[in-house]
Amino acid sequence: MNTRDRILEAAERIMRTKGLAQATTREIAREAGCSEGTLYNHFESKEALFLSVLRERLPDFIRQVIAFPERAGSGTVRGNLEEIGCAALRFYREVIPLGACLLSEPGRLATQRDYLRERGAGPHKAHELVAHYLRAEQQRGRVRSDADPLAAARLLLGGCFQQAYISPLSGLDISEAEGQRLVKQLVDTLMAALAPE
Repeated sequence: MNTRDRILEAAERIMRTKGLAQATTREIAREAGCSEGTLYNHFESKEALFLSVLRERLPDFIRQVIAFPERAGSGTVRGNLEEIGCAALRFYREVIPLGACLLSEPGRLATQRDYLRERGAGPHKAHELVAHYLRAEQQRGRVRSDADPLAAARLLLGGCFQQAYISPLSGLDISEAEGQRLVKQLVDTLMAALAPE
């Protein structure tokens, strides 16, 4: 395993056990068996390291949602929405515990927000990409012309995010099969508003 991968693995492990706020670059470097300077040779900041953990070490949602608009016209709208919904639920279940502490630290949150803005990234991009897919399906006549693609994207991804957020708080975590049923219910409800008459 190369140094960069060791750093990512160590960062993910520490972020999971201690949370993002407590995961210092010094501790991550020590866990990876390298110097803090070596860490900065591979990642410009802790924020860059956190984003790399999200992109490279967690479920493949980011790559899937970036490519999602290209799915327009293939498969079924229902099937495509169920697939991206299940991927979103898996991703949110992994990322919420890692990033939740950002909300309690205004300074770190502002730094993370600035870092994302500078790169044209951020959690809202997933909504925009799913909405872009739905607009492309509208042009093909596979989604009602009067439907609101962005609202539909927010409802689907928001429902997945909420389930991932409340599960650890309530102590009622759901299985993969239960998650798939939840996503199917969300998509069934959306399709009542999206399906062409």
